[in-house]
Amino acid sequence: MLAPMAEISHRGLRELIAEYDRDPVFSPKNEAGGLPPVEYFTEMLSAAALLGGGPFEKWYLDAGPCPGQLVYQLVGAGAEQLERAAAFLDELDCLGIDINMGCAAPAIRRIGAGLAWTGEPAKARALIGRLRSVVKRRRLSVKLRCPLMGPELGAGEDPPRRGSPRRNSPHRGSPQPGEEEQMLEYLIRFCQSLEAEGVQLITLHPRRAGEKFKRPARWDYVERLRRELGIPVAGNGDIGSPAELAARSRGGKAMAGRAAVRQPWIFAAARLFRAGARAPAGGLNLSFDLEKTGLRFLELLARCQPPEFHISRARRFFNYFCENLKWGTHVKNLLNRGESLKDVERAWRGYFAFHPEDRLLILPIPEKNS
Repeated sequence: MLAPMAEISHRGLRELIAEYDRDPVFSPKNEAGGLPPVEYFTEMLSAAALLGGGPFEKWYLDAGPCPGQLVYQLVGAGAEQLERAAAFLDELDCLGIDINMGCAAPAIRRIGAGLAWTGEPAKARALIGRLRSVVKRRRLSVKLRCPLMGPELGAGEDPPRRGSPRRNSPHRGSPQPGEEEQMLEYLIRFCQSLEAEGVQLITLHPRRAGEKFKRPARWDYVERLRRELGIPVAGNGDIGSPAELAARSRGGKAMAGRAAVRQPWIFAAARLFRAGARAPAGGLNLSFDLEKTGLRFLELLARCQPPEFHISRARRFFNYFCENLKWGTHVKNLLNRGESLKDVERAWRGYFAFHPEDRLLILPIPEKNS
């Protein structure tokens, strides 16, 4: 599953990932136990903007290249707007509609959207009931993170200014004794209430609002939800390689975010690990041409996104993809100076002209995967 990421989870990236996914190199001889087709979540779509018919909505709604694998993610605070937007999306060709109950950005929480829904369990349950009545053709799902509790239930806060004291809120710093157990039990009850109203899939990013990536994701929460619920539960967080994606997928669905931008082949390569494919004696080394992959992304970006989006989307992609390079930070700085895709392409080609040794990335596949 490709995570919903702002300015990243668009058709251009989906096209790139799908090209690797169709490559016969990644089709293991032993398909038993292999991974299902990739599910592509869009970046979160504002229900209000969608209903308002903004000038760029058609680009956000582009379901290519695999509409049957696409999940539209909606964000909003008003139940009526979300209901109308979901009813509209239900008529489109797609796999499903996902409701964002996990975005912790202060601007989103402040209006009662995203993570704020987890602090209003009765309202969240009622919302899902309303959505279920209009989403009749597509799968209805929810993506969330560890819920808001106690002092966290207030409106979203702006980050404190430099030098100002931080409030003693449970989502900052180390959890207090007993807090983890309380949060997990609340999470289970919250998800059970959504399931009772007809949600068919829940994706959990098991971190609290202020943790970001400072602590490991609580994958034990994902496992616990899988035992407590009767619907599929997907996990999201700390997946950095095809091997890790394959391992996390053994117990159920798994979602990759930044790693899928850094390694667009992650889903295809994970299939080899997951299926237990045999490589020749001594193993197999897959090679990826980073220069060609970057150039191909620029081609797809120009074809699949409006000119107004080109530079921002290119910068977002290369911000992660450049982590594959020895001098990645230097290259990012060069690319960020570009004012057009031609400028970005010129800088990208220029780097490899001086550093051809950085062109190929090698991914070892063990002789036999267990």
